[in-house]
Amino acid sequence: MGESVKKSGGWRTNKWIRAAIPALLLHCSIGTVYCWSIFSQEIADYIGHTKGATEWAFSFAIFFLGMSAAFLGNVVEKDIHKSSLIATICFSVGMAGTGFFIYYGGLHQGSKLALAGIYLCYGFIMGVGLGTGYLSPVKTLMLWFADRKGLATGLAVAGFGAAKAIASPIMQWMLKNLGEGGIYKMFLILAVVYFVMMFLGHLLLKKPEGWHEPQSKEKGQGILDVIKTKPIANYIGIWLMFYINITCGLALISQEKMIVKCIGLAGAVGIISTVSAIFNAGGRLGFSAWADTMKDRNTIYKLIFVISIVLTGAVLVTGGIKNGSGNMALVVLVLALIFMVNAGYGGGFSNVPTLLSDHYGMGSISAIHGITLSAWAFAGLTGNQLATWIVNHFGEVVTVDGNEVNPVGYQYVLYATIALYIVALVLSLVFVRPTEKALAAKAAKKAAK
Repeated sequence: MGESVKKSGGWRTNKWIRAAIPALLLHCSIGTVYCWSIFSQEIADYIGHTKGATEWAFSFAIFFLGMSAAFLGNVVEKDIHKSSLIATICFSVGMAGTGFFIYYGGLHQGSKLALAGIYLCYGFIMGVGLGTGYLSPVKTLMLWFADRKGLATGLAVAGFGAAKAIASPIMQWMLKNLGEGGIYKMFLILAVVYFVMMFLGHLLLKKPEGWHEPQSKEKGQGILDVIKTKPIANYIGIWLMFYINITCGLALISQEKMIVKCIGLAGAVGIISTVSAIFNAGGRLGFSAWADTMKDRNTIYKLIFVISIVLTGAVLVTGGIKNGSGNMALVVLVLALIFMVNAGYGGGFSNVPTLLSDHYGMGSISAIHGITLSAWAFAGLTGNQLATWIVNHFGEVVTVDGNEVNPVGYQYVLYATIALYIVALVLSLVFVRPTEKALAAKAAKKAAK
């Protein structure tokens, strides 16, 4: 396959045009789902519902992202053009539908139909577009960049993470300058913009000419049969550590703005949020590219968990969130925790498909990756809610620099996340077995001695 790709020329066989660019077009579009916090309050105010009621739209979007990836993984496996077209239509139609129901809610304040329509469009329809759009370019990237598949998938998934940093200022500008009803107008305009971007990505996306889907026993097996080629505990370990990493990331990220206010940086919340998004994207690219140099990609997860445990423990021991205001050393420590958890959160996403391909081969990677993304679905429903429950039940609200915050509650969130990170580290050490490549490299090194 590699030789045929190298010998042929032209844009039709260029890995950047047929894999990397379309992956970025797809992921930079669907990644804007993470911009929800920018306009969620505006939606609630415009349609006459509470912010808490509208928040479920985002939770549903992440849930259906994971579940559609799990159930439509086989569609992606068989036909990336069909799956990328499904993603394009569902995401843009869902966004346009969200805009329509916001418009309807503005005319009928407190309308349950408007709220249900937003759940349906932003949650379910866009969620299906998210799941299929997230999966569609991944296997194609790994085929085109066989020698640096971690770098390739990291590049695309980094686009998903960077989408928030790119789109946030644009959305904020639109909300300020579109006048009355700017919130629903923004959705209708962006639905067209993202349809164009994703449709172009759909047209460009193509597997290498020399690649033929395996017709071997591996390809004929069901997904469960492929998973069972290794001890089942191996896959359970991968799924659980992926789930825990997302849950912990969402738990901290959901409280990020309030934690920043606790340490006396309320005026820099926007800047820190942008820097966090950059670390999120950088972690997706950096950790996956780094994993390409390792014999066992699971080493990256061990590093992510160790870094998260050490920094979380340091903030807990020093009481960094409670005592950070006015103490520069503690401020730096808390920011280091926020930035590195964001980086590890992103790195966990970008390394999953390559880790799975190392363990189970490329034959059914889209379907296995899709099932594994169900961890994202459940984490999307538990991460934020776990942190919110803890903050509501522990500590008390105090005033720091004029802002009402709960420093003790945020510290208790860290107690929960450090415990989960420790569990994830144990899983990565005990359950996830080294690959044949890693074992062979270890044996060769031992023989050389």
